[in-house]
Amino acid sequence: MSLIVAARFTTFPAAEAAAERLFSKGFVEEDVSLFFVNPRGQHARYPIGGDANKDASSTDAPKGAGMGVTIGAVIGAVVGVGIFTAFAAPLLVSVIAAGVGAYVGSLIGAMSRTRGGGKHAHAEHVHHETRDSGVLLAAHVTPETQPLAAQTLSDAGGTDIERASGRWQHGRWADFDPTRAPARLDESRA
Repeated sequence: MSLIVAARFTTFPAAEAAAERLFSKGFVEEDVSLFFVNPRGQHARYPIGGDANKDASSTDAPKGAGMGVTIGAVIGAVVGVGIFTAFAAPLLVSVIAAGVGAYVGSLIGAMSRTRGGGKHAHAEHVHHETRDSGVLLAAHVTPETQPLAAQTLSDAGGTDIERASGRWQHGRWADFDPTRAPARLDESRA
């Protein structure tokens, strides 16, 4: 594994100017890489897109649907029995009413759970989310050159300076994962 120091910049020209500063400090082009990190949720980690297997706000939907099916079926059955008794309708009407009640109840239950639970679940998901979008300048460093690289990137206007262990191959950070939370350099020193 290689030691990597990276910083985020808002534009490519700003990141290129920081790279020039690194080159003037003795870093070589093969040890510096620039690339753009997409906004959260737009990393296409799944075939249909996105970064997560499911929406965080849908986590409790199955519980709500199950509860809604039960309540809806009971209400539908009561309505069906009432229709059966009042109008001497066939028993099939009670069964259909119970089925419709279960279906409507499952929809209402699932939607009620996504509406309320979704806001909190989504906020937690964003809190644990990874990194902001922007141009990332990554430098392959040694333990001796790490402080110089970090200071140079900071002086050049880089933000969110991080340290990582990764595979550096052919002049780039080969195993970079935009969904993995970065280890801020000042946090990793503590």
